[in-house]
Amino acid sequence: MSSWFEERRADKAADAEQRREDKAFESKLRREEAREAKKEKREEKAQRRRDKAARRQARVARREKTLTPGNVYRRGTLALVAASALASLPAQIMHFVTISVMLLPLPFALEGAAWVMNAGVAYADERKLPAWVRWLLRAFAMAAASFAAWINYDYGRHIAPAVGFGLAAVTLLGPLFFEVRQWVMALSFDPAERKRRADEKARHKHEKKRRKDHRTVADVADRLISAAPYGALKFEDAWVRAWAIVHGTSEPGMTPKLHAYAVQSAAALAAAQEPAPVDEKTIRRRIIDHLRRPSTAPVQPLRYVLPTPATTALGVSKKPQVATDLPPSSKKAPEEKKAARRQPPRHRRSKNDSVPFHPIAKAAASDTARKYTAVNGHHH
Repeated sequence: MSSWFEERRADKAADAEQRREDKAFESKLRREEAREAKKEKREEKAQRRRDKAARRQARVARREKTLTPGNVYRRGTLALVAASALASLPAQIMHFVTISVMLLPLPFALEGAAWVMNAGVAYADERKLPAWVRWLLRAFAMAAASFAAWINYDYGRHIAPAVGFGLAAVTLLGPLFFEVRQWVMALSFDPAERKRRADEKARHKHEKKRRKDHRTVADVADRLISAAPYGALKFEDAWVRAWAIVHGTSEPGMTPKLHAYAVQSAAALAAAQEPAPVDEKTIRRRIIDHLRRPSTAPVQPLRYVLPTPATTALGVSKKPQVATDLPPSSKKAPEEKKAARRQPPRHRRSKNDSVPFHPIAKAAASDTARKYTAVNGHHH
């Protein structure tokens, strides 16, 4: 019996211990859950604060971007334009309706014509159309606005002179403000955009001048482009090929005349750089002076070119060379029975009987003489 009661008490103690452990685990679990819930709440509050700050910064950025001087000027001008149109329309409507109800669309047509022409000026500036197109659109816009202003003045002066002048001024100020706005926007381009437009203008001017100066090459290039498939041949490649066809050289800008002029200039430069001849007496005197006074001698050794025998033009000596085209005849006296053989006339060299040396060959020979100087027949 005692063992059963002991086991019973042990079971009860074990159950009580298990309940305590379960309660401790549950309390620990609740504390962890509460801690996690508080952490999540803190994170949610922090995220809400960050989102609120981000929205505030976005609103500030949008406000700064919207309220820049450029945006305020552009949008403010459009608001003034709308106010001018709304102020000028009632007087025009009353004026035309008193004449006839059928003239009711005319005020809207006048105002619409003025604003459409002003919008056309802006479109012409954007598309870089010629200046005369923009000035023509400006003239149309101001004509429509002036007619509407005269109608408003005529209607308002019957009420009071100030009313007439006010309505006319309001009618004209809207298009004027819009035109000034367009001028300001055209002058306030981005520097990169202004540079790009200047480059395009300079390129167009260069292309026009190149076609004017080289019309034959331009015609050949156009024919090559038209003969090739669409987009297969670029204009610059066609220009290089046309230049080679017309002038015979692949280097743009060079022609046969320019090549000949360049060769002539090179030959003249080589002839000008050729050293003056020095006679034997002068060379001997200089060498003796340097041997007697070595201290006065230069650091670099002197080089002399011995003079060559004087010759006439084309490398021919003063005495003509006598030669015959046949071997010498026998010195024996001819027999009396046979007639004497007639000798052919002696060949004498005369002036211009051979081809002269080309200037390039002369320049090459002088350059070789400068590079490889000779003293007493020895090259150095």
